[in-house]
Amino acid sequence: MAETDWTAFTDQTNRRMAELRKAMPEPAKGFGALAQAAIAPGVLDSKTKELIALAIGITARCDGCLAFHAKAARKHGATREEVVETIGVALYMGGGPSMIYGAEALSCFDALDE
Repeated sequence: MAETDWTAFTDQTNRRMAELRKAMPEPAKGFGALAQAAIAPGVLDSKTKELIALAIGITARCDGCLAFHAKAARKHGATREEVVETIGVALYMGGGPSMIYGAEALSCFDALDE
């Protein structure tokens, strides 16, 4: 099995999402507003919220979620150790499939070094 090129994957997904946003501008605008509001710092900081989103991406087995939230978690200051602990929680909640996607998430986090 080939190693995932997370940068190319993210670029491709960004292009596809841009096309989808053009096709459905109002729902996309609403989703964007929801995403900004959900990640904005509050009682929980943005880093913690991105780590939660990463854990959900792992348990939902969503490659795009791994790519976007690993990159965003790094942007908000998450460390590799924090990502590994997040993967541990996802494993606890999601079982064996989360172990596989946790490994993918860590690969993604390491590859998308800013």
